[in-house]
Amino acid sequence: MTIQMDIIKKKKLAAGLSITSNAVIIVLKFTAGVLSGSISIISEAVHSLSDFLASVLTFFAVMKSSEPADSDHPFGHGKYEDMSGFIEGGLIIFAALYIIFEAGKKLVTHTPPEINTTLGIAVMLFSAAANFIVSTILFKTAEKSNSISLLADGEHLRTDIYSSIGVMTGLVLIKITGINILDPIIAILVAAFILKTGFSISRQTLNNLLDGSLPKKDLDSIKEIIHSYENSSTLKIKNLKARRCGPNTDIELTLIFPPDMAISRCHNVCDAIEDLIRKKLGSVTIITHAEPETTED
Repeated sequence: MTIQMDIIKKKKLAAGLSITSNAVIIVLKFTAGVLSGSISIISEAVHSLSDFLASVLTFFAVMKSSEPADSDHPFGHGKYEDMSGFIEGGLIIFAALYIIFEAGKKLVTHTPPEINTTLGIAVMLFSAAANFIVSTILFKTAEKSNSISLLADGEHLRTDIYSSIGVMTGLVLIKITGINILDPIIAILVAAFILKTGFSISRQTLNNLLDGSLPKKDLDSIKEIIHSYENSSTLKIKNLKARRCGPNTDIELTLIFPPDMAISRCHNVCDAIEDLIRKKLGSVTIITHAEPETTED
């Protein structure tokens, strides 16, 4: 229980750090974008705004998912994290489409403004460094806690790092060449990368929300554990169902045992296999059903 409480505390701290970091970066980017006249910097500010909203959602999801099961949610609150991750993916997609729209207008009208690149370069460099530090903390915490919402938030910030570096590179080129039309072009290229990340996050979390199965590699790991267990020649898998629910994994398993095996022995084997699966996959809820072998099996 103490370990679980420590994990929850670290998840909340990581989510709170993400909110604070994004709030500061948003102010800096909007200010730099307006003062420099760069559409790519303003687009980055919009991207960071979506990061901020996503961080708030993540904090809410972490708070809710850490609550114990109750009468209204007998299977726990893990899907709040999946819901948060899905909305975050949508926010990323929206930010990318907005950037493409604004940059496209600049290209169509052929009116790229005069740009003060020095301020923008400094802000983009600071943003990339800050998001690298925060996203690293989020990824490490997500790995330890198996949190899909922290993972999505970390991916969100990681896209901000790449886009900030892309915009900064563009500003450096504009500073060197004086070709201001590069500003909206770079903004569109960055947006395409952001769009890909948004669809990836949305697809993964939607699969969890719709109770999609675990990835094949995880299912194969479960089967390998069962087949490699001692005296596995006496064991058969009749049914295996597994899904992700926020930071947890739910598994339903039906094993076929020899008809002459004692119930106590079957029970001990099931417990041992469940322990091995938990060691492999982390936070897992397993329901194992033992059935005697019949001629039909």
